Amino acid sequence: MSHLAIATLGILSVFQSSDAVPLPPSRKTRALLAYLVLATRPQRREHLIDLFWGDGPDDPRGALRWSLSKIRALIDTDRPRIIAHRETVAFDGGEVAIDLHAARQIGPDASVDEIVTCLTALRQPLLAGIDLPDNAAFQAWLVAEREATARLRRTLLQRLVGEMPLTHEDRLPWCREWCEVDPFNSEAATRLQTTLRDLGRLADAKLAERDFAAALRDAGLARPPISSFERAPSPAPPTASTPVLVSDALTARIVLQRQRISFGTADDGVRIAYASVGEGPPLVKVPNWLNHLELDWDAPVWAPLFHDLACDHRFVRYDGRGNGMSDRDVADISFNAFVRDLEAVVDAAGLDRFPLLGISQGSAIAIEYATRHPERVSHLILWGGLASGWRVTGTPDVRKEREAILTLVRQGWGRSDPAYRKLVTWKFMPGASAEELDWFDIFQREAVSAENAVRFANVFADIDVRHRLAGVTVPTLVMHGRGDRNVPLAVGSALAAAIPGAEFVTLDTDNHMLLGREPASATFVAHVRQFLAEERGGIDR
Repeated sequence: MSHLAIATLGILSVFQSSDAVPLPPSRKTRALLAYLVLATRPQRREHLIDLFWGDGPDDPRGALRWSLSKIRALIDTDRPRIIAHRETVAFDGGEVAIDLHAARQIGPDASVDEIVTCLTALRQPLLAGIDLPDNAAFQAWLVAEREATARLRRTLLQRLVGEMPLTHEDRLPWCREWCEVDPFNSEAATRLQTTLRDLGRLADAKLAERDFAAALRDAGLARPPISSFERAPSPAPPTASTPVLVSDALTARIVLQRQRISFGTADDGVRIAYASVGEGPPLVKVPNWLNHLELDWDAPVWAPLFHDLACDHRFVRYDGRGNGMSDRDVADISFNAFVRDLEAVVDAAGLDRFPLLGISQGSAIAIEYATRHPERVSHLILWGGLASGWRVTGTPDVRKEREAILTLVRQGWGRSDPAYRKLVTWKFMPGASAEELDWFDIFQREAVSAENAVRFANVFADIDVRHRLAGVTVPTLVMHGRGDRNVPLAVGSALAAAIPGAEFVTLDTDNHMLLGREPASATFVAHVRQFLAEERGGIDR
């Protein structure tokens, strides 16, 4: 049996038993192969036609069949790998070595050599020469995939430089490479300067400091320079008053935009604070557990994810009633009130039709709104979602545990000792660092009072929108972490199964709340971009 390998980093290449196989001369056929190889789910034929042929040939279905026949001849040598049905096409990647998949799946126990091998491969551009400038939807997908791959490279560089046992001499070139691909990242700059000092190269360290400060000035990123020849500590998590130094020039410009914070008024007179940032088509995020527009925009936990979404969209977020910058002293904290808050915000923001992003409990609010106002929702994106709370469908053991936690929160939320709040934090983000957990603990206490935290928890425990799921008529993408400890994966799969036509994607993370620094966060953004680039209507997909 011949071994099949597909290289997507650099020029797309196919190898049978280490021998390169000539690819079809048609760029669209090669692009179709790359798209199917990197996709994680079956693709509708109509979507593939729109993506690659659009208004082109008179017989686009025939063009698709022709390209698929060329791909089959290339890779179906030992068994069928292009699985085509009447409405869908998929690539069976079993036992196929795909370089980008290998890099994305690198685990926490990877050795230095394994990370170095991945980083060496990631120096090559993804799918070089596959661009289709006249196919806007495909090009949007390709750009998103390249951005996600660049983000993965930066994450692995951070891991290699910051966590792996390297000598100072071995660490130095990787520090320089990290600074080259992440020129506004203060941690990368600090690591480079520290390594140069450890090697006794004080003049070079000083020069690196000046170069970093100059790069910030040239980009309009004002920041005091790093203290020169004292051992620089790891950068402190940013606060609401600290500029965030981000890893991409485009993102940096968006972060520097002033958040436009405004207020809408719900039908019971409660003021709801909402923020818009970025340009382009709208994307509305529904509140989840707790929110604070000013604090979470600069959060070391999820700010990178928010910033990435704002690169492509007018990203609209808001603080639900009772927390953050919205009115806190309110009589009605209920599920129906949360839905009315969403209605007030999108009206105040002047949005006619928009995609909705629901995270955790926010998924239920998004589902309810989408069934009440299907004409206004273009896409529904759900992460870590649930259709019913733990009091509704939880096992007796789960209900007992959650009631006990609720009692502890009621008694200890406002205390300076974070132990009570961290019972909540750990379930959300088991992969968080000590610094991230400390930040989230402070954030929770700032975002909401003890009384309202308990009121929120009680509302979320009683959520039940299961009767609404069959009535969702908008394109829906359900994503879930495989190791989610707060909302198990089975809950997410059941949610997707109950929504007609919903697509289900799992990501390699144990975190219920994605950390902006983890590879799963970049994968999440790439899936969102691809999903929103697909122009689809209704549930026929």
